[in-house]
Amino acid sequence: MNFNPKMLQVYLVGGTQDTHHDSYEFLAKVEEAMQAGITAFQYREKDNSTMTADARLIMARRLVEMGKRYSIPVLIDDDVQMALRVGADGVHVGQDDEQIEQVIKEAAGKLIIGYSCNTATEVEKANHLSAIDYLGCGPVFETTSKIDADPVLGLTKLKELNKLSTHPLVAIGGLSLKNIPEVLKTGVAGLSMISLVLNSEYITETVEEIKALINN
Repeated sequence: MNFNPKMLQVYLVGGTQDTHHDSYEFLAKVEEAMQAGITAFQYREKDNSTMTADARLIMARRLVEMGKRYSIPVLIDDDVQMALRVGADGVHVGQDDEQIEQVIKEAAGKLIIGYSCNTATEVEKANHLSAIDYLGCGPVFETTSKIDADPVLGLTKLKELNKLSTHPLVAIGGLSLKNIPEVLKTGVAGLSMISLVLNSEYITETVEEIKALINN
């Protein structure tokens, strides 16, 4: 699947840690979100996960199959080899993950490549890497979804980084239905969320509300 910036509009991220390590609940919630109209999904299993390497591989394969059913790109967090092995659409890496140059060497032309950049220096470096498709930027607000999250950026800094970047940028971290309109005003290409969707009792309605805010 070729990259299109519209893929970033409603970009869900998650792993079994976001459903109390219940794999069945996780798959059910991701499928409901796909049915509701998310535009991309990133499988991110945290280090404290109880899943074995084989179990992660099986889960990744199921998610890729699900993505194909709904024509939604599925990306794997910080594991190029797994992404290639399961036939995922892309890979997303952070500053502390695999070296971006090595990722590009292995994945360019084969996978969509996303890269986390949260400072002007990081964004400027990414501007010189044409093989990267998009940047993930955050946390915009305080978040409980990631214990080791970087310092909060805030809207002003997000707007500055978006203007600086030559790649489309997706905002992540602490997004809510209340603050999404302000985030969209920064000019970012998309919104990435975890708990807003996966912790919702009404996933379909939540995704539909997010899409309505984007299209408003």
